[in-house]
Amino acid sequence: MQVHAVPSDATSRDRAIAALRERFGDRLSTGEAIRRQHGTDESYHPTVAPDAVFFALSTEEVSQAVTICAAHRWPVIPFGVGTSLEGGIAALHGGLSIDLSGMNAVLEVNAADLDVRVQAGVTRKQLNEHLRDTGLFFPIDPGADASIGGMSATRASGTNAVRYGTMRDNVLSLTVVMADGRIVRTARRAKKSAAGYDLTRLFVGSEGTLGVITEIQLKVYGIPEAISAAVCQFPDLKSAVDTCILTIQSGVPVARVELLDDAQMGACIDYSKLEGLEPKPTLFFEFHGTAAGVVEQAETVEAIAQELGGTDFQWATKPEDRSKLWEARHNAFYAALAQRPGAKGWPTDVCVPISRLAECIIETKKDLAETGLYAPLVGHVGDGNFHLVYVIDPSSEDEMRRAKEHADRMVLRALAMEGTCTGEHGVGYGKIDFLAAELPEAVPVMRAVKRALDPDNIMNPGKLFRMN
Repeated sequence: MQVHAVPSDATSRDRAIAALRERFGDRLSTGEAIRRQHGTDESYHPTVAPDAVFFALSTEEVSQAVTICAAHRWPVIPFGVGTSLEGGIAALHGGLSIDLSGMNAVLEVNAADLDVRVQAGVTRKQLNEHLRDTGLFFPIDPGADASIGGMSATRASGTNAVRYGTMRDNVLSLTVVMADGRIVRTARRAKKSAAGYDLTRLFVGSEGTLGVITEIQLKVYGIPEAISAAVCQFPDLKSAVDTCILTIQSGVPVARVELLDDAQMGACIDYSKLEGLEPKPTLFFEFHGTAAGVVEQAETVEAIAQELGGTDFQWATKPEDRSKLWEARHNAFYAALAQRPGAKGWPTDVCVPISRLAECIIETKKDLAETGLYAPLVGHVGDGNFHLVYVIDPSSEDEMRRAKEHADRMVLRALAMEGTCTGEHGVGYGKIDFLAAELPEAVPVMRAVKRALDPDNIMNPGKLFRMN
């Protein structure tokens, strides 16, 4: 699919750039390489570069930049580190990319209250490194080292979601620059509030279409007394998924449970040099709690797995062994790409009620086999979310067609099961039509909110839904 940016009005663009350059000097760039970098994410979506890039250092600077853009009705696209997967940073109508990576300070750590405040450019790994000596950690871990601002904007999730929830559950408050340049704080630090509209949740998942998130107040957690990880392999996907479902239904407070199909497991064995494992359906588990509690959880899950055909539980209790295991899981995307050098990855995801998970995965895999495509499957199966990454040649119209048709069928299958078109990747512009199909009554309400807060449609236009 070819996508071309719709040029901004040239006069408005030139005047906005001149005003921004006068205010910010060489932190405004119009160089082609930098612009292309800021119009490229980690997916198959083609690069759609902005007209200019501004490297912001404070909320006040973001406010000043957005105010200038608003005066000229010129688009604004927030940028974190560029790890989005549905074209969320593409400058479809030109405009200014505001790079927040320089806003990377941890502003406060409130250990007694288990919360922190960070600037939007702080990455999840940076935050946990900062917290390392406090006995606290931040659990949300999408595979990439994404920025906290980007994770908030896309309502990100990850392997720990089954126990700790998603960004929706862990953001207490936001500082947001609105479309007219106003700075708004959405809530205070209290863990709960019944005061007014929940603006925090409105902006979490808004993908930059309502404002630019510049600061985030987050929940953090005490590092568990004991952590243990395990790997168990299965003869088929149904046995693996049923093990996961029964574990959740049994009330075991498992911290992570990840599914890799045979194709993905084979790729990870090759890429991450995993020893003693075979390329067949596999579950990765992690248990958090007291030493006695972790043993009890693990024994319960091992018994469930064995009853359903699981074999060869391998335990990883040393930190270095656990790190190697989860690093392999987080590198699954790159492991899949390594199986076909020169190809591109087209990752996509859906989420369904956990009772329908086995059915959805098995039907999707059967359908995939008939396409002849290579597309490994991974899943945060504890909450019904799974991913495919089509490893394809974007120059092949036939491969692209087969991948798109299969992905469309997978999403429609999930929607028919009362699921969602995306569990954590976001909508961007890649899934606009599916959001409309999923929430036909709600999308007009979303449009009304967008028009009220951004009447000139300058905030990341062309994402989430069409305005007409």
